Amino acid sequence: MKKFLTRLLTISMVTTLIITQTACAGKTEKVEKDSYYMDTMCRISIYDMEDMSEEKAESAINAAFALCAEYESLISVTREGSDIYKINHAKGAAVTCDPRTIEVIKKGIEYGELSDGKFDITIGQVTDLWDFHAEEPQLPSASKIKTALEAVDYHQIKIDGNTVTMANVAGEINLGGVGKGYVGDKVAELLQEKGVTSAVINLGGNIIAIGDHNGDDFKIGITKPFSERDELIGAMTVKNATVVTSGTYERSFEIDGKTYHHILDVNTGYPVDTDVVSVSLVSDLGRSGDCDAMSTICLILGVKEGVKFIEKVDGVEAVFVDQDGKITKTSGMDSFREE
Repeated sequence: MKKFLTRLLTISMVTTLIITQTACAGKTEKVEKDSYYMDTMCRISIYDMEDMSEEKAESAINAAFALCAEYESLISVTREGSDIYKINHAKGAAVTCDPRTIEVIKKGIEYGELSDGKFDITIGQVTDLWDFHAEEPQLPSASKIKTALEAVDYHQIKIDGNTVTMANVAGEINLGGVGKGYVGDKVAELLQEKGVTSAVINLGGNIIAIGDHNGDDFKIGITKPFSERDELIGAMTVKNATVVTSGTYERSFEIDGKTYHHILDVNTGYPVDTDVVSVSLVSDLGRSGDCDAMSTICLILGVKEGVKFIEKVDGVEAVFVDQDGKITKTSGMDSFREE
């Protein structure tokens, strides 16, 4: 018996993180728009900017979404014509890429090194075998997984200027573990260049808070994993910060009583065996891409090793939720409060 459990973001903006506001004496009108990029719902809310007006705020948001579209056209795995699509179908031939694509690939390689290969952007062949969007998901065969694993090794990526070559002709890049956060950082930079001083960017659970709200911090609620009513396990208050949440519950399916989630082990090709159900990382502006990759690494490492990993990284704190609902925080995670 198969039970379909895929949890995807919908137009109602059900996300891993729920944004609320701290109480304030006055009310600031906000300008807010939703759109869909990088396989997720995106929302940008502007609360204040230089010479704030609805027209000016909408223009800034439209420019931000246009930037999302540009990056999607470069790093999408499935869009024909994107740099990543070209690399993955070049069969080892050199591909000239946009400099921005090179930057994201280099970020992925950086975290491959930092995680000793546990995070590997060349897992593309393996992820292709697991369809977490299917109405009737199927387990890939062991033989197909074995073959796909032979193409996984980020060391095969050769970068020469703006040219990328895969040493293994079967190698495929998938930037899903770092791309969304990286784009979020660029969106925040763009909004600030346009005079935005108070805003929240939500790219499917990658949240960036620019400034504060009427002098108070933004309050970010962390959703209880597997909650049917978006219950919160707690919340944190932040300003000028990025908060990224990743969870094994976000995309999964069940076959014969066993749940298979989307965080894959580069050594086995199957969902990683971990006690982490959800992890939320918080850091400064400009580090959403870093937190995106590190949150995935934490899921792979598990609670104990994940905490050790984050404690060694300056300026990053984390909240872990394990399979029993137990909450574990890193030593500097002072702003989080359980509900």
